Amino acid sequence: MTSLPALSVLDLVPVRSDQTSGDAVRSSLALARVADDLGYRRYWVAEHHNMPAEAATNPPVLIAMIAGATERIRVGSGGVMLPNHAPLVVAEQFALLEAAHPGRIDLGIGRAPGTDPVTGYALRHGAGGVSDDNVTNFPDYVDNVIAMMDADGVGLRVQGRTHVLNATPRATSVPMIWLLGSSDYSAQLAAAKGLPYVFAHHFSGSGTAEALDLYRSRFQPSPELAEPRTFLTVNAAVAPTDEEARRVALPNLLTMLALRSGKPLHAQELVEEAEKRELTAAEQQLVDTMVARWVVGSPDSAREQLLALAAAHGVDEVMVNPVAGAHVGTEPDAAPAREETLRLLAG
Repeated sequence: MTSLPALSVLDLVPVRSDQTSGDAVRSSLALARVADDLGYRRYWVAEHHNMPAEAATNPPVLIAMIAGATERIRVGSGGVMLPNHAPLVVAEQFALLEAAHPGRIDLGIGRAPGTDPVTGYALRHGAGGVSDDNVTNFPDYVDNVIAMMDADGVGLRVQGRTHVLNATPRATSVPMIWLLGSSDYSAQLAAAKGLPYVFAHHFSGSGTAEALDLYRSRFQPSPELAEPRTFLTVNAAVAPTDEEARRVALPNLLTMLALRSGKPLHAQELVEEAEKRELTAAEQQLVDTMVARWVVGSPDSAREQLLALAAAHGVDEVMVNPVAGAHVGTEPDAAPAREETLRLLAG
């Protein structure tokens, strides 16, 4: 039997209709401990703002909690949306996380805002400006973060004098830095800088092969990385039967349907609430298109889908976003269907 690729976890910290933000965070901490016990390779959290169905607003804070609650799994950001933040702040946060949990921290960096335009304006006003310069200067910001976390720091010229900036006083190791993206832009930038790269297959579901091919074909070796390194992200809902897997995937599918069709976003529905929704033919077609790109099914079916995805894209690691929803009566601070997805995939 062909062995599965290495497994990792992406967590958006979903908030259900029966949960507070605190409940959602506690259920994610429990999920991280399950992933740690099962031998998953890494556990990444997203940066999304002003979204009623997601509590992953602040990756460094979540990473600190998750790394402190686990023992060996690598913990990181998927990702920090760098134009929202001053590079020195990001460097300081992740240098401190690495100091506290050496060899276990990943810094995934993205260029998108991770939110709506109004919230993006509010975020970037505090990050040095609200113009497009934050995005235009993204390659320089990436270089700044890397340089500032180096043990020797980086020199900043001010009024004819060089001031040394260090993200942390006595660094002995640095986080692994990854570039993330859902377009060709980040693939080309990661290749030019010789950095690891991850395409957001779980979000877009299309263009993955082209982005990975571009990254691999243009990769330039760097002191950090001699050869291209990447993996695949995918939404997953696994249950004892195909029917139950499709049921527990439905709440997340409806959240994504609202996001893609520009409808108001709400806390994620419970399975029984979602099943009461009546969809138009166009909405059902969009749901069917999305689920076809996800890993949804029984354990055997899900593993076959994972193997096919890994083979198609030439990766030896798959990061799953466990999108299984909860039934009525589930404890608010628990996410048993998400935990079951990880357990059934791991075998």
